[in-house]
Amino acid sequence: MEQVRIYDTTLRDGMQGDTINFTVDEKIRVARQLDDLGVHYIEGGWPGSNPRDVQFFEKAAKIDFKNARLTAFGSTRRAGLAVEKDDNIRLLLECGAPAVALVGKTWDLHITEVMSNTLESNLEMIHDSVAYVKSHGREVFFDAEHFFDGCTHNREYTFKAILTAAQAGADAVILCDTNGGALPHDVEAITAEVCTTLADRFPGPDGGSTVQVGIHTHNDSNLAVANSIAAIRAGARIVQGTINGYGERCGNADLTSIIPILAAKMEYDCITPENLKKLRKVSRFVSETANMTPVNSRPFVGKSAFSHKGGLHVSAIMKNPRAYEHMDPELVGNKRRVLISDLSGRSNVTYKARELGINTDTEHFDVDRILSEVKMLELEGFQFDAADGSFKIVMEKISGLYTPLFDLLSFRVTVEKEKDRPCTAHATIRLGVGELETTTAAEGDGPVSALDTALRMAIAEFYPDSLGLDAMQLVDFKVRVLDGRDGTSAKVRVLIDSRDEDEVWGTIGVSEDIIEASWEALADSCQYKLSKELNKKKKKQD
Repeated sequence: MEQVRIYDTTLRDGMQGDTINFTVDEKIRVARQLDDLGVHYIEGGWPGSNPRDVQFFEKAAKIDFKNARLTAFGSTRRAGLAVEKDDNIRLLLECGAPAVALVGKTWDLHITEVMSNTLESNLEMIHDSVAYVKSHGREVFFDAEHFFDGCTHNREYTFKAILTAAQAGADAVILCDTNGGALPHDVEAITAEVCTTLADRFPGPDGGSTVQVGIHTHNDSNLAVANSIAAIRAGARIVQGTINGYGERCGNADLTSIIPILAAKMEYDCITPENLKKLRKVSRFVSETANMTPVNSRPFVGKSAFSHKGGLHVSAIMKNPRAYEHMDPELVGNKRRVLISDLSGRSNVTYKARELGINTDTEHFDVDRILSEVKMLELEGFQFDAADGSFKIVMEKISGLYTPLFDLLSFRVTVEKEKDRPCTAHATIRLGVGELETTTAAEGDGPVSALDTALRMAIAEFYPDSLGLDAMQLVDFKVRVLDGRDGTSAKVRVLIDSRDEDEVWGTIGVSEDIIEASWEALADSCQYKLSKELNKKKKKQD
């Protein structure tokens, strides 16, 4: 099995993406996750460009990485300056990273028009920089910037640039589609030519080269992953990219797609099957650390990557998941999801009921009735494909299996605004359980926050240990006006995502009043959590 080495540049190139920003400590935490995932190289930043990256390498030097080699990024020496006097080169060496990536120009347009340099001087800069860093015992990658554009305009010179780096001692040359405009068939043909040329000039064992070839692509044509795979097919054995495809403009090649394609589909040795199962977790960790909303439709690791809504699809996957899934979602740490909507069929309901722990074999479980009710509710504005918690309650009510753990008797919410002070909200809730009732009041940053706090306080009076309710957190709150033509009297849909240490679940409320819709979603969320904890308790006792 041939090896392809994974080179992650989330902490450098990924941070050039719009709104992507990490503190030093956040970069350290991401680096630990990447190392645990099993990538081979972690490009930590450019120590010559900012103090934050200098601090990062100082902290990272104290970490014993299990799988990855820490890599520092920088440019070749400046024109007209001796390499030993270039501060950028000095900082690359002083940061202590065992590997260094040196970016150099290979497109004559940049050299003559942007840098106002000569082609010969640029080759000297490449040679001097690579040789000097290599002489200090570092593993050296030469990042051939704008390589594919350079090949289009001046192929001879572009090849001369990477051969100069190889002759100076570079361990690998990385072919960069910096503008993201290359096409897969061109990338594959050019990469194959590079591999052949290097094998002829720097022959290694088994007909290969002592200088490896890598690929670095951007996604401006939405082809970064395809171009990376094309280069690997042609002989590249190092692939650069970022987690979730973060990066400048349209982003970099997304490693959350490249890694499973290489490991699971093309059977390259890149990361172990055990580590592949961590991929979704790492994707979510990086997006949360970057304060970016995870993309549900992201291949392999997205929430919707293995979701099924159409009744025919669900019927098929219940018989054989391969019918509508290109791979087992568990291989990348994801899971299959069946969605419920007015497009659902009987199979959707049955599958979802079993997934949510409802016995479908009893005479009370009426699939047709549930399906009919769901379609009517969706006509009124409900959206159950994003609200598993509420859908479970609906099924239990229709099947006669629902036992409410509390009943709302009344609530009152007031919002107060004083001059030059933020709004405050007060909620009073009267709640009943059987013959008992209680009234609680609470303040919050807004009406929903006040309702949530008062509800938890009331529940705690009936269930003293709260049945784990203190571990439940609201993680998302969405409001959607269903038909704006009705103005302020329009119905609104409120979707709430809640989580505990085990799972995330969604609940929904629909009403002309946003507070009532919020209450419905909040109440369903607490009912779902309490029911789950009571069932767990019962199983332990049994």
